[in-house]
Amino acid sequence: MAVSPLSAIILAAGEGKRMRSQRPKPLHILCGRPMLLYVLDALSDCPVERAVVVVGHGAERVTKMLQEDGPDLVIDHVEQRVQAGTGDAVSVGLTGLDDEIDGDLDGGDVLVLPGDTPLLRPGTISALVDEHRESGAAATLLSARVDDPHGYGRIVRGKDGGVHQIVEDVDADDDQRAIDEINTSIYCFRRSVLAPALRRLSPEDNAQGEYYLTDVIKVLHDAGYPVASVVASDPGEIAGVNDRAQLAAAEGELRRRTAASWLARGVTMVDPDRTYIDATVELAPDVTLFPGTLLQGRTVVGRGTELGPDTRLVDCVVGADCVVEQTVGRDAEVGDGSVVGPFAVLEAGAQVAPGARTGAFYTGRLGDNAVTEAHD
Repeated sequence: MAVSPLSAIILAAGEGKRMRSQRPKPLHILCGRPMLLYVLDALSDCPVERAVVVVGHGAERVTKMLQEDGPDLVIDHVEQRVQAGTGDAVSVGLTGLDDEIDGDLDGGDVLVLPGDTPLLRPGTISALVDEHRESGAAATLLSARVDDPHGYGRIVRGKDGGVHQIVEDVDADDDQRAIDEINTSIYCFRRSVLAPALRRLSPEDNAQGEYYLTDVIKVLHDAGYPVASVVASDPGEIAGVNDRAQLAAAEGELRRRTAASWLARGVTMVDPDRTYIDATVELAPDVTLFPGTLLQGRTVVGRGTELGPDTRLVDCVVGADCVVEQTVGRDAEVGDGSVVGPFAVLEAGAQVAPGARTGAFYTGRLGDNAVTEAHD
C-alpha cells in the first residue's frame, strides 16, 4: 500500500519585536547555526518530500540563508506580505505546495511548525506523524502539560476525552485558564480538509482580530472530523524563542545536548558546564577540553589534542596530539604535535608548523610559518 505524501509548512514570517534586533528572528544564532535550521532538523525522521517556509520580515535574508545552508530537502519559500495571523500564514504556505503530489489529489498530510522552536527533537515530530496516520484523524496536534500555562492556548477536551477546540489565553474564561494542557502550535493535518477549514476562519472570533490557526481545530471538530493529539514527553522541547532571555535558555539546552553527544563519542571535558562547542565543530576521539574552551564555526580538532583552559578558536584547524592553551585563534591552522601558548594569538591565515612550539605571548599572522622549533 502506497504511503501518502508528507509535506511541511514552517511559519517564519514574524518580525520578533521583542528580540530588539535588525536581524530577522529566524536567523538568530544558536550554537553557531540560525534558529530556523534546528526546526528543519526536526523533520529529519519523517518522510517529508517538500517543505515550504513562510517568510515575511527580512524575507530576502532568510531565503538567502536557506539557499546557502539549508538541509538536503526540497524547500520553497512564500512571502506573507501582511501579518494577519497564523491561519493566514498557513493559507499562504499552502500556495507553495503542489496541488497534486505523486498522483495523490488530496496531497496527503502536511505538518505545520513554528519557526522559533529550536529544541524540537526529530523523534517527537515522527511520533506526531505516526499517531496522525494510525488514528486516521483529520488533524493531530502536539500538546504539553506545564505547571504554568499562562500565555498559552488551552486544549479543551470533551467528555469523551477528544480534542474539541483550542482557546487562546486572552479569550479563555476562568475554567479554561485552569487547564494545564497547552497548545504547542505544532500540527499534522490531512491536507484535503485543511484549506476548506482555513476558509471558514474569521478574525472577528478572537481578541486580536487575526486569523488563528488554532480555530481550525474547532472548525474540524464541529464538522464531524476526528481530532487526535500527542502529549509531548518533554515540555521543554516546545519552548519558543521570543526574546533574548529565551534565546539564551535555548542555547544553554542545545549546548548541553552537544556536550553530551561529544562525551558519548570519546571526548573528555573537564567541566562540561564551562565548555562551549558550536554544532558545526568537528572533534576526534580522545580530545581533551579544559574549562573556558570555546570552539566556534567550522573548527576541526584532531585526535589526542588538548585545548584550554581559556581558549577560543573560530574556524580553525588543529591537528592531532597538540596542546593549545590560553589561546585565541581565528581562521588559523595548527600542525600535528604542536604546542601553542600560553597567551598566544593566531590571526586569520596564521599557520603553526607541525611539531612547533610557539612559546608564550606568541602572535601568528597571515603567511607566518616561521615557528619550527621541534619538541624536545
